[in-house]
Amino acid sequence: MKQKLSLLLLLFLAFITTGYSVKADNYLRVGMEAAYAPFNWTQEDDSNGAVPIEGTNQYANGYDVQIAKKIATSMGKDLLVVKTSWTGLIPALTSGKIDMIAAGMSPTEERKLEIAFSNSYYTSVPVLVVAKDGDFAKAKSLEDFEGAKITAQQGVWHVHLLPQLVGAKSQTPMGDFSQMRQALASGIIDAYISERPEALTAESANSKFLMVTPDPGFEVAESDAAIAVGLRKDDIDSLVNVNEVLDTISETDRVALMDKMIDIQPADNSVEGAESSFFQQVLTILTKNWKQFLRGTGITLLISMIGTITGLIIGLLIGVYRTAPTAANKGLAILQKVFGWLLSVYIEIFRGTPMIVQSMVIYYGTAQAFGISLDRILAAIFIVSINTGAYMSEIVRGGIFAVDKGQFEAATALGFTHSQTMRKIVLPQVIRNILPATGNEFVINIKDTSVLNVISVVELYFSGNTVATQTYQYFQTFTIIAVIYFVLTFTVTRILRYVEKRFDTDTYTTGANQMQTEVLN
Repeated sequence: MKQKLSLLLLLFLAFITTGYSVKADNYLRVGMEAAYAPFNWTQEDDSNGAVPIEGTNQYANGYDVQIAKKIATSMGKDLLVVKTSWTGLIPALTSGKIDMIAAGMSPTEERKLEIAFSNSYYTSVPVLVVAKDGDFAKAKSLEDFEGAKITAQQGVWHVHLLPQLVGAKSQTPMGDFSQMRQALASGIIDAYISERPEALTAESANSKFLMVTPDPGFEVAESDAAIAVGLRKDDIDSLVNVNEVLDTISETDRVALMDKMIDIQPADNSVEGAESSFFQQVLTILTKNWKQFLRGTGITLLISMIGTITGLIIGLLIGVYRTAPTAANKGLAILQKVFGWLLSVYIEIFRGTPMIVQSMVIYYGTAQAFGISLDRILAAIFIVSINTGAYMSEIVRGGIFAVDKGQFEAATALGFTHSQTMRKIVLPQVIRNILPATGNEFVINIKDTSVLNVISVVELYFSGNTVATQTYQYFQTFTIIAVIYFVLTFTVTRILRYVEKRFDTDTYTTGANQMQTEVLN
């Protein structure tokens, strides 16, 4: 039975991690969101010249992908897309996780301080996307948006255009276009700033959206309107190669390629069943994209489970060490104190900083500073483990102090060492008492894995967000994601409560009771 379960586990892990064994040496690794049609998007097959996305069984296509494909061919390599959130693209490039960025990125002066840019391969025209039945559907100029709640994507040059909308109510910039589309569809905002290709996509995919091209339009710097390939500053040879390829693509060819991408983008899938009921739409999305949801759920469960177990072990070890008596030898006592201080620093740092920041520093920082390239799944498990370990160490320490002091004194009187006291008397009681807190950490880890998309981990939230950008049915898609998260956390909670009840039965005996029984016999 155990062998069968082990085989099933291995097969499951093989399914959810398919693609992570790709040898990047044979590929040109290009970073993009793969969720910004028609520049780049995610699809389930390699039709229309799509290329593989690293770490998944999915493919990427779009204008950026086709341009990058031409560059890869000129280098004698195959293109491999590394799906990364927008905020993680530049750190991924500078740390060597990817070879270049082709994600509709403009060569702004701020970005030029960090990375180098090729010549432009597309010029953007900024527009606004509004609700077709909204108060600003008939707007013709920038002045017509007075009083409108308008936003733009965080970290993009569109944010700098907001002040040109005099009288408008500028909203906090949002993380990506999927968030802005959802906000517009729900009426939270009246409009968002976009580019003509994306706006055409939104308009064709959702009949309730409308593109507005103001006349006169926005005043845009040339460096902002241009879109270029991002490279590391020391990668001069690749920069020359990229520029040579881009010089061979005429303006006519670029326009034709963009028109083709607009035509073949998977936006038509988003409106299928638009007239059906909400639950029918949810069922359609789940039926068509269950593999994405399953794979994302598997990655989330794998990382959170291993991270919680490893974090518990770390917490137990630290908890035992920090409650150990001071060594009799003066030299050892000093070392013990120094190591205890280092453990305190570790605990305070990882309890005092968000996991998303820890992810960026550990995954990208170690590669950039020390040249250490971590596998993203192993990095994710490591990040969750040490983060959990910091919290569990305090939980364990509290659990140890909750054990009656008389038991320590009795163990000492019987000649038990500190290690024996902990192993046979204290820890069995501690583990029993901290089970609820351990369950809470497990539940928190299941939800917190959503921040790992910044290091290109395609977990449940990242997978679901990709589906939402493909279908344009955000509420329906995120309802599925919410249900999956709830099922995971509810199941974990119930399992741990069952384990707690098993420990609370009359047949349960602690190590202390066992010791006393042995002494009496």
